[in-house]
Amino acid sequence: MPAFSSLARRAARIATVALAATVCATAMTGSAGAIVNGTDANGRYPYMASIPLTAPTQGLADGVCGATLIHPRWVLTAGHCLDPEIGVVLDGTVRIGSDRRTSGGTVRTIERTIIHPGYGIGTGAGGANQDDLALIRLDRPVSEQPVRIAERAARPGTPTRLLGFGSVADVDTPQRAEFANRLQQLETRRGAVDECAPGRAGWLRLCTVSQVPGAMACFGDSGGPQLQKGRGGRWELVGTTSGDGDTDPTCSTGPGLYTSVPAYADWIRQTIHQNS
Repeated sequence: MPAFSSLARRAARIATVALAATVCATAMTGSAGAIVNGTDANGRYPYMASIPLTAPTQGLADGVCGATLIHPRWVLTAGHCLDPEIGVVLDGTVRIGSDRRTSGGTVRTIERTIIHPGYGIGTGAGGANQDDLALIRLDRPVSEQPVRIAERAARPGTPTRLLGFGSVADVDTPQRAEFANRLQQLETRRGAVDECAPGRAGWLRLCTVSQVPGAMACFGDSGGPQLQKGRGGRWELVGTTSGDGDTDPTCSTGPGLYTSVPAYADWIRQTIHQNS
């Protein structure tokens, strides 16, 4: 699935995630096209962030990964969005709180990046990315309101929403991606484990199914947020775009795979505390 697909399988693994990306250009291999067949975001998402990047070895000159503001000075993204081994080169900044990919919001310099120690591209069950999370410390706090991390992922069937600036064209390689300039959203639901390819989904990786035909995250959406409604009807962060939920490299053909943020909440909090 887009960008996420893990840059996908390294050669595909380096010839070619979730998505971002994020999705980082899928961030490279994912399928959540800026969400292919998504719509312009119709709400305010001050915690939505984007990470400009390139991937010269993959022919990507103007890519992006998604990210989510979870603390005034920290954003959460996918591990593969920061992985130099798959060719990712960051421009050194993060844009927070804008519904435009290249303008608006608050821009901060990246001070430090921390990839989950267990991260691996395509090393998880079923060929999925493993522990596909990373934290970015900004050089200064921002005034935008961070999103709350959900206490737990809701049961299968629960409505969710994806956000991203990934490819709006349904493609199978980052080079052909057409990145959205305006933030896109897609209505989805938490899928059952068996709705994704065997072995890919589970407690750590959430199977996500589009409620719109022929739609899903794509290259460039990697690292971006999957939201679910919490108490009081407010959006909470439940997933981070990681990769494909099926074995077809085209974005819109099947479910997406999202790293479960609640499952890593302790690591996230401890990492921020130890590096503040």
